[in-house]
Amino acid sequence: MEIITSSSSLSAKVEALKKAAKSIGFVPTMGALHKGHISLVNIAGKNTDVVIVSIFVNPTQFNNAMDLERYPRDIHKDAKLLADTPCELIFAPTVKEIYPEPDNREFDFGQIDKVMEGYYRPGHFRGVAQVVSRLFDIVQPDKAFFGEKDFQQLAVVRELVRQLNSGIEIVGCPIVREADGLAMSSRNMLLNEQQRNSAPLIARTLSESCKFAASHDVEDTVKYVIDTVNASPELKVEYFNVVDGNTLQSLKAWGESDYVVGCIAVFAGEIRLIDNVVYKKN
Repeated sequence: MEIITSSSSLSAKVEALKKAAKSIGFVPTMGALHKGHISLVNIAGKNTDVVIVSIFVNPTQFNNAMDLERYPRDIHKDAKLLADTPCELIFAPTVKEIYPEPDNREFDFGQIDKVMEGYYRPGHFRGVAQVVSRLFDIVQPDKAFFGEKDFQQLAVVRELVRQLNSGIEIVGCPIVREADGLAMSSRNMLLNEQQRNSAPLIARTLSESCKFAASHDVEDTVKYVIDTVNASPELKVEYFNVVDGNTLQSLKAWGESDYVVGCIAVFAGEIRLIDNVVYKKN
């Protein structure tokens, strides 16, 4: 496994791989790797010939300077975790390497990026689109692998690829959870003991809401989830939306869509956690 910091060096490697007719799988990350990331790499390894993992904390997708500052960074630990995976190349560029000039591009994703994360984190998905498109240009993958925990991000990236007409296949991969149900996240390591002990309530409530939803309408289910999570003194729901899984627009009734997903964002102190549950997918 090799760590590359230069985009020109990586491009040369990619060109050689393409000439050898090797398919390239790409897992973009911001580092602070955990078993969820490793799962993506393993899935990529089963579906492509060569796996490239990027480690880059993208400043343009943070609308909170403190969140950017405290985001965990440890490239040596990350490389050690990747050593026993199918990853062959780590791309760990500097900010200057990704953005040699200020990136002022704007994107139009319709309503997909205006709700939920897009509403509460203005500019976030513009930053995601900037970095993902730049990384795709450098890595030139055949397939890129993203976790379904970031459900809205996955939808935005799929729309980005459709607009760019790049031909890259976007593969959504199942959420990986801790033994107590908490969705794995790099931010989990920032939780204090009380917050960490309380955080599994999020996933547990989402799971229990599926049974609740069978005999209650959408409005009651939303209230049930918010009230249950907020009952913990360590947790505060920012939003919980029941949406169409394709358009991400809020639903008022279960019958309005064949693909229904509940998406939640919760603060544990200053640490923000997200998760989701699929209520229906036909």
